[in-house]
Amino acid sequence: MKQSEINFSIQLDDQNIPEQISWSATENPNEGIEETKSIFIGVWDHYHKGLLALPLWTKDMDVFEMKRFYIEVMGSVSDTLLNATGDEKMAKSIENLCRTLTKDLQEEMKAAEQGK
Repeated sequence: MKQSEINFSIQLDDQNIPEQISWSATENPNEGIEETKSIFIGVWDHYHKGLLALPLWTKDMDVFEMKRFYIEVMGSVSDTLLNATGDEKMAKSIENLCRTLTKDLQEEMKAAEQGK
């Protein structure tokens, strides 16, 4: 049986706020440790029937990047849900929400740029 690993390394400041996030994976096509500004790990707690979530981001991550990150996480959830369950209605609802949020974010970014 094949085994695959994903590892995260989080460098924290004095107040336990992430300064640097690195990850590596046996299936990483880029090979080696990669740096990132944010991760979101979701694990299903089958005992309590709920999500165990670990969202982390570095203190230098831009707010607009964070918002885009979460929109893309939800878009990925839509794709995965469709592939795993075949529930087109639910996947389409999530996809539509992502489109709306993307449009809103673009408008927010444009307004911020004009305000400079």
